[in-house]
Amino acid sequence: MTTETRPAAATQAPDLDAVKAKQQQMWASGDFDRVAAHITMVGELLCEAVDLHPGKKVLDVATGSCNTALAAARRFCTVTGVDYVPALVERARTRAECERLDVDFRVGDAEALDFPDGSFDVVLSTFGVMFAPNQEKAAGELLRVCRPGGKIGLSNWTPDGFLGELFALNASYVTPPPGVKPATLWGTEQRLQELLGGGVSSLEVKRREWVFRYPSVEEWIEHWRRYFGPTYRAFAAQDDAGKEALARDMAELANRHNRSGDGSMVVPGYYLEVVATRA
Repeated sequence: MTTETRPAAATQAPDLDAVKAKQQQMWASGDFDRVAAHITMVGELLCEAVDLHPGKKVLDVATGSCNTALAAARRFCTVTGVDYVPALVERARTRAECERLDVDFRVGDAEALDFPDGSFDVVLSTFGVMFAPNQEKAAGELLRVCRPGGKIGLSNWTPDGFLGELFALNASYVTPPPGVKPATLWGTEQRLQELLGGGVSSLEVKRREWVFRYPSVEEWIEHWRRYFGPTYRAFAAQDDAGKEALARDMAELANRHNRSGDGSMVVPGYYLEVVATRA
């Protein structure tokens, strides 16, 4: 009698195209503009950090509600904004028209930017490219379309801050696809070195605080469950008991960080502001 030894099962690589398709649906859920309206200053700060000069060619990757693209346009730059969610691109065009700012918005994928090498003087992304499922590919595209000597500026939520904890909480209710790295790794210096270090001559990282201010914790929960795609989808995936549990856990998280002392919500969220010079 012989004993047959079977080879260990190979770990199946994640279907990143399927992940991306689900992400597109998620970010089209709710109304991201209603959330992004409360963090507009982050894009302004990033434009100052990279020291934008008028006339520079700027690309805003995963532009979302276009906060950063509009901030660059206010500095008289030639700006292109790209996002893979058509509804967000249409909303960005409407917003730019209302503000009388000239930005070329396009539907496009952060992992396959439709521009020649070295097309831009400055490449920016505010809480955007960090959500690309293939982090290495997305980072390679940022480097590829930025000219030598140009700047790459990023704002990325950290894993240890309020938003990082919220994403981890969502993941406990909606299991992320296996094999896909957490987006908040972009909010660590080690991962930034891995993703960008070989293509840049300098990498400056500054830890910043953004304070979320809402009339109450309860109103923040209601706002985000209606309008913020990841939270919207987390609630949609639950039965009634799960919805109540998720709301309780969000309230516990916010109350633990809340420093208002008066019943309103004043919660700091940490992110990394990144300025790199293309080699």
